[in-house]
Amino acid sequence: MDLADLGAAQLAQMIESGEISSLELVEACIARIDTKEQEIGAWAHLDYDFARKQAEFCDTYRASGAPCGPLHGIPVGIKDIFDTEDFPTEYGTVISAGRQPMENCTAVSLLRTAGAVIMGKTVTTELAFYNPGKTRNPHNPEHTPGGSSSGSAAAVACGMVPLAIGSQTNGSVIRPASFCGVVGFKPSHGRISRSGVLALSRNLDHVGVFARSLEDAALIADCLIAHDPGDPDTQVAAAPRLLEISQQEPPAEPRFAFVKSPVWDQATSAAQEAFEELSEFLGGNCDLVNLPAEFDAVVGNLQNIMSVDMSRNLADFVSKGEEQLSDQMRAIIKEGTTVRAIDYNDSIDQIPPLRAWVQSLCEEYDAILTPAACGEAPEGLDTTGNPIFCTIWTYLGVPAVSLPLMEGENGLPLGVQLVGPKGDDARLLRSARWLAGKVTSES
Repeated sequence: MDLADLGAAQLAQMIESGEISSLELVEACIARIDTKEQEIGAWAHLDYDFARKQAEFCDTYRASGAPCGPLHGIPVGIKDIFDTEDFPTEYGTVISAGRQPMENCTAVSLLRTAGAVIMGKTVTTELAFYNPGKTRNPHNPEHTPGGSSSGSAAAVACGMVPLAIGSQTNGSVIRPASFCGVVGFKPSHGRISRSGVLALSRNLDHVGVFARSLEDAALIADCLIAHDPGDPDTQVAAAPRLLEISQQEPPAEPRFAFVKSPVWDQATSAAQEAFEELSEFLGGNCDLVNLPAEFDAVVGNLQNIMSVDMSRNLADFVSKGEEQLSDQMRAIIKEGTTVRAIDYNDSIDQIPPLRAWVQSLCEEYDAILTPAACGEAPEGLDTTGNPIFCTIWTYLGVPAVSLPLMEGENGLPLGVQLVGPKGDDARLLRSARWLAGKVTSES
């Protein structure tokens, strides 16, 4: 048994029972990293001795009889846009080389409180946008792992860590999860604090998680959801109990709205065929639903918001070293200076009514079923792929999850994306668990 291949929930139980130690688990992850990292390049910063010290502390703490957190002794990878007091946080750009935060961001602090071992910082694309980092796809190193949370998705996919966190401003959790064949979960906007995380757009930025099972994704997400005065979009509310509710049997078999969306023509023919077959497989549990014409403007709306917000939030990087930014980054920042205020405000004003339409749809259906990406991971490392199938749902701030249930024409993973109404994250994961069980049991 290689501990690096086991899931976080199982590993946490094994540590709690004394069957294994956190140090044994960390050593297994280190061994996997030593085997895979040269080929995959998932990590920006690693410190094996620091990981071992954290694990040893966890083991000593457990032996004392003190109560342990739900992630006690479990290694977690942290995307290199989250501030960490024990590792540099360099945002994937040479402009921030050597940047060392004085304290952890809220998300990392919550992970430490839950008992997690911070394994290291995973590779991000430049400033969490499109320009690729060094990471390769674990299923085929000649293909992209997606982005911008490239390293987090790849590290989980090949067993370097059982869990990792990332961020999404357009498709940066769901797309790499699809390409790398893992579960990617983007909770509702404002569920997880972004305090101490590189800001691109307050309106669009989400924190998400990567795992190799829905159970593990719910486990870590539960630990991260909390009100934080440092992030005004988080709310004082009861915990959603994602793990508990997602493991329950739904009161009735879920029904899914198969939404092709206005960008269906950008999916590969193989992906289109696969989703048509999935819809047929689900039979009476799935209906084709067309989005109203108002959704046709969403891609342009998100682009307006993202470019303006990035132009403002990344101005310091321009002043410090514009010539060191990629052409893509300079272009989006420049674009943001040309968007009219009336167009920016109109793009934001269209969010509530479209979000309300999703809410009303999910009174009849349990979740929306749609592609996580245009297809399997494209060949080549000069792009991270097209996030277009994530755009609508990020714009609306609704929860989304990518499930590794299918393969593309080249045998690479093809993620199934499920989407729910804002705030109903637990029901979404429960429906996702039902779907994954049905597909795997009957395939």
